Amino acid sequence: MIIGVLKIELHLPMPNSLKAKRAILKRLISRLRNAFNVSVSEVDYCDLWQRSLLGVTIVGNDKRYLNSVMDKVIDVIETIDDVELLQYAFEFV
Repeated sequence: MIIGVLKIELHLPMPNSLKAKRAILKRLISRLRNAFNVSVSEVDYCDLWQRSLLGVTIVGNDKRYLNSVMDKVIDVIETIDDVELLQYAFEFV
């Protein structure tokens, strides 16, 4: 069993409140969960309006498959207008 962990740091330029930030993240997290069957959670910067750190995990048997899924997750995030991808890091556990 291989666990893939992806940390994604985002800038959200639009929200002017935590409620607005949560609405954007809720749509993003739901989209990623439904499209790729991954676990997603905000893991840091929960009290900042315009910044977020998401943790994405996936479990499987093939590193190449896990890597391709995580690449697709990044591709989807880059297409969303409400968020700006600052940096990301991927590792196997």
